[in-house]
Amino acid sequence: MNAKLLFHYVSYLQYPLLFLALFFAYRPYFIGMDLTTEKASIILQNLNNALIFMGLGISFSTLQDTTKVQNKLSKKIWEHPKGGKIAIIVIAVMAFAFIIYGLVGYLSVGNTKLKEVSIGIVVLGIGFIGLLKTSIEIFENHRKDKRIPINEVEAH
Repeated sequence: MNAKLLFHYVSYLQYPLLFLALFFAYRPYFIGMDLTTEKASIILQNLNNALIFMGLGISFSTLQDTTKVQNKLSKKIWEHPKGGKIAIIVIAVMAFAFIIYGLVGYLSVGNTKLKEVSIGIVVLGIGFIGLLKTSIEIFENHRKDKRIPINEVEAH
């Protein structure tokens, strides 16, 4: 088994990690959203866990094979130069916004629970940095305007 295929299989760990993120995101709805009691710290703890597992899930998703796309919508976005550039810009803005917002929150708040949530936001931003790198590779592999026609490849 080659390393590329191994990493592709490891990328499937994204699904249980994202499921855990979803679990922690919805958990406060089942325990109640009363922010005046100690439940507020439980809500922040669940939010932090959701952010961390979401960041990890996104990081694992970046291990997939970049020569393949997941579905028709992805293919449409990455084949067209304008759509791919817009997607990359959106992912880049989100990644840096999460990291900056998380770092500012971490450095400016005194509450330890809010500091933990800020760390979760930074982890999510780091996951988006990996997603940005993978998106750039997918865009390079699938752009229609950069493909070499088969006749030209055979001529060389």
